[in-house]
Amino acid sequence: MWKDLGDREAGKLRPYSFSNRITSHRIASLQLSNFKEIVSPHRGAVNSLQVDLTEGRYLLSGASDASAAVYDVQRATEYEGGGLVARHKSIFVVDKQHEHGHKYAISSAIWYPIDTGLFVTGSYDHYINVWDTNTTQVVVNFKMPGKVYRTAMSSLATSHMLIAAGTEDVQVRLCDIASGAFSHTLSGHRDGVMTVEWSTSSEWVLLTGGCDGAIRFWDIRRAGCFLVLDQSQSQLGRRPPLLECSAVNKASTSKSASQSVNMKSRAPHKKVANGNGSKQSGISRSSSQAKGLVRQRLHPGMLSSQDRATAHYGAVTGLKVTNDGMYLLSAGSDSRLRLWDIESGCNTLVNFEIVRLQTSKAMQLAITNDSALVFVPCMTAVKAFDVWSGKTSMTFRGHYEYVNCCWLSVQDQELYTGGNDRQILVWSPSGLNFDEVGNGDRNKLIPAQDQDNWSD
Repeated sequence: MWKDLGDREAGKLRPYSFSNRITSHRIASLQLSNFKEIVSPHRGAVNSLQVDLTEGRYLLSGASDASAAVYDVQRATEYEGGGLVARHKSIFVVDKQHEHGHKYAISSAIWYPIDTGLFVTGSYDHYINVWDTNTTQVVVNFKMPGKVYRTAMSSLATSHMLIAAGTEDVQVRLCDIASGAFSHTLSGHRDGVMTVEWSTSSEWVLLTGGCDGAIRFWDIRRAGCFLVLDQSQSQLGRRPPLLECSAVNKASTSKSASQSVNMKSRAPHKKVANGNGSKQSGISRSSSQAKGLVRQRLHPGMLSSQDRATAHYGAVTGLKVTNDGMYLLSAGSDSRLRLWDIESGCNTLVNFEIVRLQTSKAMQLAITNDSALVFVPCMTAVKAFDVWSGKTSMTFRGHYEYVNCCWLSVQDQELYTGGNDRQILVWSPSGLNFDEVGNGDRNKLIPAQDQDNWSD
């Protein structure tokens, strides 16, 4: 770390590279925090976690006891152990006792992407509620045709306020907060939709994973899905860098162009007896081009062979798009993780080490900002896999029962995990963190060997 600081001061290391190195170093040192504790008010399994995307300060959780809670993860409620342990209690809780609370388990709880004034909960009671954070009242709700497995909102959206909902119904529904009505109904899956995820490169592209094992891509501006992932369509490894691709493409196009010029110059003119041979060839060429255009216009949802393609042999339980929008990670009830190239729609054949995944409910995956590591709930542990090699980088053990969700905070590189043991655990970079402690308590946190006579 000190070498990196020296290189940054000397100008040998660019700011972005320096930031990535520090972040990677902090993530590599994650361990169960001894100085920070989330006091969970839930009496059921924690199914969903999310830190708000605007301030990175408020943690939202949803649980199987039909309760949702919000915590301030930057300012502790109280301190224990002589000021060493910061305890974060919930700011507020909405549960069954609330007049508009859910009646059954909350499966999904998400923040409104651009403001902490709203949050959204989806439940097994067939309702999606949009809450006002300040008044803890329901602003609008949507009645769904079945249990709600997962909800998602696009962090890039500037022209719509749509909530994508995956339910036990075969159709994906988009709920418009502005109008309080359904704006889209996407048909294509042959079984319930367990997970939904918006693209990180386009506000119009939605990805859905179903209990039928299919992963579908939708452009919500047009009818039908435009891509269905097929696990049998594969390419080896990640895509080459953009500069190399462009150089190779330029070389190949120039070579093909020169070859075509040579062929044209050398090609002899064939004489046809009836005199209309050139006309027939032109007609056949145009008809073949027309057939090609017709085939291009048909989206995969209309082609029976591609429509039945599957990405997993069981239900798709988790989806996570990399921050650059180029790759997709999927988890299935077949206990398989797969990495997909979004542009080509191919399975990259990255062999993730053997894992055991839950099969009964949707999972929440997390990924680092540089797309180097993916955090996956694996039964009672959370494993961090190298995205490009598939090898296990770290294993986090602390829960007593199955883990359902995890969230990586981008600002302070802390990992939050929730499981069936009703606990929310905090995994922090190793070393004391003085950022959240007031000036009055800092002297209490300084180890005895570091104290001196002139400290304030």
